[in-house]
Amino acid sequence: MSETERHHRLLRRCIEISRAARDAGNTPFGCLLADEDGTILWEQGNVELTESICTGHAETRLMEEASKRFSREKLRTCALYTTAEPCAMCAGAIYWGNVGKVVYGISEKRLAELTGDHPRNPTLDLPCREVFARGRRPIRVIGPFPELERETVAVHEGYWS
Repeated sequence: MSETERHHRLLRRCIEISRAARDAGNTPFGCLLADEDGTILWEQGNVELTESICTGHAETRLMEEASKRFSREKLRTCALYTTAEPCAMCAGAIYWGNVGKVVYGISEKRLAELTGDHPRNPTLDLPCREVFARGRRPIRVIGPFPELERETVAVHEGYWS
């Protein structure tokens, strides 16, 4: 399997996770942590609405769990896959958690087009690459994936209106 095929497979799994988050009453976002071989180590959807916490984004919650379960050395070799580009808060959690790579489906700008002025997603116009660039160690970022945009966006249809 090529690297692109692996990215597509894992991003499609994130889309399924985001659909489950929406079905559970949360905003439609999902992510996962994969090792170097593409084996899924942890999956997480958004929980901010059902748990009533502002830090309930999928990536932040995943990093909380991953940092308890895996060493910093292990996390450095892992990739976090997510449906939408991580916000500044989530990018910070990824950075502090020591993950080495981020792969995302749609950009923060595209997400802002979907959510508009909805109060549940007051999007910050701050790409994760800019957040990571301010750190002291590199994080490889891959995305967006225009060929998966339609599938990713489909989970959001009707949610933000």
